[in-house]
Amino acid sequence: MSVCIALPSCEIRSWQTRDAEALARCANSRAIWLNLRDAFPHPFTKRDADAYIRSVRKRSPQTAFAIVVDGEAVGSIAFKPQQDVERVSAEVGYFLAEPFWGRGIATEALVAVTSHAIETYGLTRLFAVPFAWNTASCRVLEKAGYSLEGRLYRSAIKDGIITDQLQYAFIATDRPPLGSRD
Repeated sequence: MSVCIALPSCEIRSWQTRDAEALARCANSRAIWLNLRDAFPHPFTKRDADAYIRSVRKRSPQTAFAIVVDGEAVGSIAFKPQQDVERVSAEVGYFLAEPFWGRGIATEALVAVTSHAIETYGLTRLFAVPFAWNTASCRVLEKAGYSLEGRLYRSAIKDGIITDQLQYAFIATDRPPLGSRD
């Protein structure tokens, strides 16, 4: 199932193999890498972009999408459904190329993907755990309706620095959880 969500400032759509060069250009940034998990390499090459796109296109359900501005992929947004008793939750993550920071694009994309995840997969909760130093991402989460749930002290290491993470969540309160016993 191909996904395409048209928004005022961008489009959220399924990754396409032709996006690899644009992804390599926008993702090859130390500033982006510093705010992502270590599984995201730096430098980020065309080979990394090809491998990433192949990987996400194989996922079922489809949970990773390109953020597209003027026909070019300029970022990525994804959610990872949890397992077992947490299967009604998903972790969300995103990045946007530096020239597009501060324009509201990440917030708009996050609102759209949050709604898509809840409506399409019946999720009741999406959450994110940005590094505490990533104030811009925290602001995106807050503007998208996510609430700060807590601080995870000394819970991560990035670039050799042990740091706190902040846990944000969006709770779908407009309907009862799937399988609830109301």
